[in-house]
Amino acid sequence: MSEPPAAPDPGAGRASHGADVPLTTGALARRLGVSPTTLRSWDRRYGIGPAVRTDGRHRRWTPRDVAVLEAMCRLTSSGVPPAEAARAARETAGSPAATGVTEEPQESRESQELRSARETREPEARDSSTAARTLPLGDVRHECRGLARAAVRLDAPAVERQLAAAVEQYGIAVAWQEVMVPTLHAVGRKWASSGDRYVEVEHLLSWHVSTILRRCTPPPGRQGDSPVAGPVVLACVPGEQHTLPIEALNAALCELGLPTRMFGAAVPAEALAAAVQRLGPSAVVLWAQARSTASLPLARHIAGTRWGVKGARRQPLVVLGGPGWSGPSARGLLRPATLKDALDIVSGTARGETPAERG
Repeated sequence: MSEPPAAPDPGAGRASHGADVPLTTGALARRLGVSPTTLRSWDRRYGIGPAVRTDGRHRRWTPRDVAVLEAMCRLTSSGVPPAEAARAARETAGSPAATGVTEEPQESRESQELRSARETREPEARDSSTAARTLPLGDVRHECRGLARAAVRLDAPAVERQLAAAVEQYGIAVAWQEVMVPTLHAVGRKWASSGDRYVEVEHLLSWHVSTILRRCTPPPGRQGDSPVAGPVVLACVPGEQHTLPIEALNAALCELGLPTRMFGAAVPAEALAAAVQRLGPSAVVLWAQARSTASLPLARHIAGTRWGVKGARRQPLVVLGGPGWSGPSARGLLRPATLKDALDIVSGTARGETPAERG
């Protein structure tokens, strides 16, 4: 299977428009939920600068400057590349809706900004602009770009919103495989190539991915409520701390109405064996991120666990997840490549389907 400043407040601009006193860079950064360095960078790269500068070259931001930057924040949070967002923000900031002359709804303003961004898009500039590629994402869904930009800005509310929107639009399995995993991998690559930089981005993104997966997981039903033979047990092998992939599988199984028991990180071998004996699961998913933690003897032991009366004894299907299980595969143990593959195998087994019936 695969892997904060506050969000810009749409009402902040309306409050600032009522005051004629220009804001300092620090005050504006706090209002918008971005860093002063970001504002200076946008000024230098895209010409979104203040209308007023003091003799000492200190920036002072007018209400119209604030409107431009609010539009810029909304567009970049939606996945629009910064250069395009800057052009669209400048074009829409002078409209009556942006300056507060009318009471046009916030949704209309955002639609106008997104339309302007699409109309001013220049593919060649977009492809060549390093500013438009905050992380090395490659050919991915556009939601990944917006999510990556929000994560790099440490914009937790925007990260949460975009993750929730992806799950709502695509479902857990597709949102995990095509939005969450590519962004997590891009952050990981950036972290690996930049020393200790970006580790805070990886931690924030991982936390919110875990949060949204748990939020989308319905509470477990009572024992006996489900017609399947037994729950699906999900656990990391001893010494393994990476839980996000099995959290995603757990959420996807619960989305299908299947009972699960999630044990999380680094489950001791004896505890895992005891839980399997007590629960009589239909399947056991063992996650190993690293080859140093993967234990084929443990997997074989779990696969050989039996329970029930003589003549009708059962044993679980063992599914190995994660790159730690790469190398010679164990006979009779399955290694699905993606979450969708694991979901098909595990859900089919939980419902009592034979391999032929699954596919």
